[in-house]
Amino acid sequence: MRKGKLEKAFTYLESGAVLLVTSHNRQKDNVMSISWQMVLDFTPRIAICTGSWNESFDAIIRTKECTLCVPAADMLDKVVGIGTVHASECDKFKHFRLKKQKPAKVKSPLISDCLAAIECKVIDYIEEHGILVLDGVQLWENPRKKERRVLHSNGDGTFFADGEFFNRRKEMKSRLPEGYENLEQKKIMKL
Repeated sequence: MRKGKLEKAFTYLESGAVLLVTSHNRQKDNVMSISWQMVLDFTPRIAICTGSWNESFDAIIRTKECTLCVPAADMLDKVVGIGTVHASECDKFKHFRLKKQKPAKVKSPLISDCLAAIECKVIDYIEEHGILVLDGVQLWENPRKKERRVLHSNGDGTFFADGEFFNRRKEMKSRLPEGYENLEQKKIMKL
């Protein structure tokens, strides 16, 4: 090994799934791209990192809800575009031709072009670190989506998509949450 620049350390860890986070602020819907997220529990409890620099942030803090949408690799250009445009510049849903779907338990819309969407309630905000802690309240899945690869950011303007999968469910059965084998039978997103 050789010494590297410390400022680059996060690029080895950032590679969680890129998300499109939707919000609703009484007048309109908004969407932002994020790559800083972390699953905290099987429940699901999820943390995302954002702050006042994102126009969606105030709506999420005020309403205490949002929807986490998981885009597939075929949505990369939309994900990047959404992440580089502010809501004050355009209606991102129209500009990027995102198909909205009505949620069941929150007001922020689902993006039906995505692989999945998780309606969430905010349960905590750790201001010092810009961390929103969310509880998922409804999962939606899109089994008709042909592109199944999830996007990951390297934190430096480059991305990669999931590749080969390795199935070790049998070996890990004692450590997996109850019901994992029936995940495909959960509520399915209707397009």
